[in-house]
Amino acid sequence: MSGVARRTVVAAAGSAGLAAALAACGGGTDDKNTTPEGTEGATLARTGDIPVGGGKIFADKGLVITQPKAGEFKAFSSKCTHRGCAVSSVRDGVIVCPCHQSHFDMSDGSVKSGPATAPLPPEPIQVVGDEISFG
Repeated sequence: MSGVARRTVVAAAGSAGLAAALAACGGGTDDKNTTPEGTEGATLARTGDIPVGGGKIFADKGLVITQPKAGEFKAFSSKCTHRGCAVSSVRDGVIVCPCHQSHFDMSDGSVKSGPATAPLPPEPIQVVGDEISFG
């Protein structure tokens, strides 16, 4: 096989692999809705699971649910907007990313301190009785 033909085959294989990897990661899509398909309405937690003035991280769902004030529940992506690390805690009114110490306001997801510059995206939830579910 000539050097030119080999390069063409290697380049084509590399491009196909990159395309497959991007498709698997969801690259190239502008769809911001991260609610897992088929989970709308599925119970995530009970209201008593989320402390007032705090929150709970659902790593398997990519979600953090907070209760800034009694009876007020908010949900955000648990993926930090700086480098994509998973946030690790909710304390003192902020959602904390452990990788570079970005802090996000637990009531609206806005950046309280960086290096992140974009807020955590909100996620749709609904509260019916004492059940919190994807909305």
